[in-house]
Amino acid sequence: MDLNLAVLIDGDNIPSTYIKEMMEEIAKYGNPTIKRIYGDWTKPDLAKWKKILLENAITPIQQYGYTRGKNATDSAMIIDAMDILYSEKVNGFCLVSSDSDFTRLATRLREAGMKVFGIGEKKTPNPFIVACDKFIYLEILKYEAEENESESTDSKPLPKNNVDKITPKDIKLISHTISDVADDDGWAFLGDVGSLLQKKQPNFDSRNYGFQKLTPLIQSIKHFEIEQREAAKGRSKLIYVRNKKQSRTSSKK
Repeated sequence: MDLNLAVLIDGDNIPSTYIKEMMEEIAKYGNPTIKRIYGDWTKPDLAKWKKILLENAITPIQQYGYTRGKNATDSAMIIDAMDILYSEKVNGFCLVSSDSDFTRLATRLREAGMKVFGIGEKKTPNPFIVACDKFIYLEILKYEAEENESESTDSKPLPKNNVDKITPKDIKLISHTISDVADDDGWAFLGDVGSLLQKKQPNFDSRNYGFQKLTPLIQSIKHFEIEQREAAKGRSKLIYVRNKKQSRTSSKK
């Protein structure tokens, strides 16, 4: 069942150039039934949002900065989020900001049973990232859109040099996650691996490493092996993965 999402955007904190890619990404996870953006619209630097808001049916919420040094926009977003929560009109939220001030809000919404997606730039502090169920970097969405304008496939890397960003820590995370959901022979259904990776590290995204999907990312790492299995009639093949060291251990028995 599709989630009904409330999309709340920190207009003072997010560049307008990302809006198209961001809304397309949000549509993958649910139906954005409420779309609001917060900011002081009397400021000249927010004027560039006007046309974009009309094109995407996003409602601007005016919030004056009454006190210098205080972020009134954050307060308005938090108050509205709680009002929407108690209205029971949605079952998920998308908080668009790179500001750690929304960490407690994300935590509170999840405590209430809401699915919480975070979207922000790579400068976003880790406390806000881990407070969300899933966190998506805007830079990846922008690059992905530019690649899609040219020719692209599921297995084609995004920025080629991003493949080198797969660190020993990343490999250890994937390896332990495979072990957590594996059967007695060490094989784990890749869908279960992906879901658990997301729970362990909300900003885990194969696109961050240069791949559109998790399967080609796993295939690019020599520590793992992949097996395709026949599924029910008319369905795609199921993908299973295991740590190669487990494979060697099993073969010695």
